[in-house]
This record gives sequence, C-alpha cells and structure tokens, in this order.
Amino acid sequence: MPFVTAAGVEVHYVEYGPTDAEYTAVFLHGFTTDHRMCVASFEPSFRDRSGWRRIYVDFPGMGQTRAPDWVGSTDDVFRITRAAVDAVVPGPYAVAGASYGGYIAMGLAAAAPDRVTGLALVVPMIVPTHALRDVGDHRVLVRERGLRGSELYEELAVVVTAETMRRNDEEIEAAIAVADQAAVERIAANYGGTFALVERQERPALVVLGRQDNVLGFNDQWRQMGQWPRATFAVLDRAGHGLTFEQPALLTTLFDDWLDRVSQNDLHLT
Repeated sequence: MPFVTAAGVEVHYVEYGPTDAEYTAVFLHGFTTDHRMCVASFEPSFRDRSGWRRIYVDFPGMGQTRAPDWVGSTDDVFRITRAAVDAVVPGPYAVAGASYGGYIAMGLAAAAPDRVTGLALVVPMIVPTHALRDVGDHRVLVRERGLRGSELYEELAVVVTAETMRRNDEEIEAAIAVADQAAVERIAANYGGTFALVERQERPALVVLGRQDNVLGFNDQWRQMGQWPRATFAVLDRAGHGLTFEQPALLTTLFDDWLDRVSQNDLHLT
C-alpha cells in the first residue's frame, strides 16, 4: 500500500483506478476511523465508472498513518492532509468527506476553489464543540430481534441489524481499535481548526445527513449549506451518524448522481 511524504509525515493512502484517469476523487474518513469506512461506502459507485481515479487517505494517528509527537491539532491534520493531496493529485479533483472528514474537505474546498471540482459531504462535522451543536435525542427505530451491539454502537445506532452491526464492527470499531490513542487525544484537545471553511460552493455539491443523527444533527448544516446553488441537500429518515451503512442504497443513489454532475459540469448538454 502506498505512502507519500507530506509535511514531514508518511501519509498512507489507498488508490484505485488508472493514474491517468479523466477524473479524480479524494475521500476523507471520520475521526479515529480510517480509509475502510469510505472504501466500503463509496467504491460500489465506481464499478461501472472506468474514468475515475480514487484516493482514500488515512489521517495522522489513524489507519496506517503514524503521527509524530508534534501532531496535536486539527490544524495539523488539515495541513498534512492538504500536503498529501497536493503531492498525490497534481491537478483538479473532487473531494468527499464523512463526519470529521467533511470538515477537512470543506477546508480543502476553501483553500483551492479552482482545483476542487465538486464537494460531497456525508454527516459532516461543521461545529467542533459538541455542546454548541443543534442535535436531537437518540432513537433506535429498527432492531432485529435479539440483537444488541457494543456500548458505543448502541449510543449511536438508529438501525440495528446483523448487516449494520457487521459493517460497524469492520469499518468503525476495527479502525478505532488500531488508532494511536495518544495522537487522537492530542488532536481532540484542539479539535476546532483555524483554517477557512468553504462558505458557498459553486461546483456540484452533495450534503447527506441523518434525521436521527444525535452526534452532528442536520440543522447546523442546513443553515450553512442549504442555499448552496449547486447542492443536493438530503436529510434521510431512519439514519443516524452511521448513515453510510444504515441507508446504503439511498446514499449510493445520491452519490452516483453527484458523480454524474461533477463529470458533466463543464459540458453543454442538449
């Protein structure tokens, strides 16, 4: 698996598709997880899309990217991630981020508006301080008989089935288990970034949120992104912060449409 040196850190990433593809997409995962959550959620959309190169990055201290002791804030994560993307993707790219990855993705879109051809945000974090977020109460709406997940899962889950539990175990909890806890704690202590976030995205955008997301909610995002001129904005019922595996079919449909809009953005269709 490849690594790239970025801002003094060996950043791990996973790559699919031809390096000379017409289009490139960069994917950014949630806090303390790794590239696996994005690969599982978004790769299915590329089975019939040969013209896309896909880059899935591991943040410092997460996945296979080691974090030196000086990495201690989201500003550091952003600076390293931006350097990694610049090194691996020299030209334009679309960027998709989930949860914390959405926050970093919005920073990338603000930093390089002429390079970012589209922005997809799935349950994105935009308010770093939890106490200031506009979120609702936790509710489990679907539960297969006799199933109960881990303590962490039960605090967040809206749909509890054998499949959602499998994906949570493989994509979320397995990644959390291998994260560098000391680095994670340093970053969490300085969770809010000082970098600019994109305020108005003029390129094709997608924002997908869970109606029952008790971690990040959906109202803060609506107030900030609801009037973006090229955005599809969707709030899905029966979905919480685990939306990627609680509503995978709807997410794939919306993501497919976003990919179409990004690839056709410069075309004049008649």
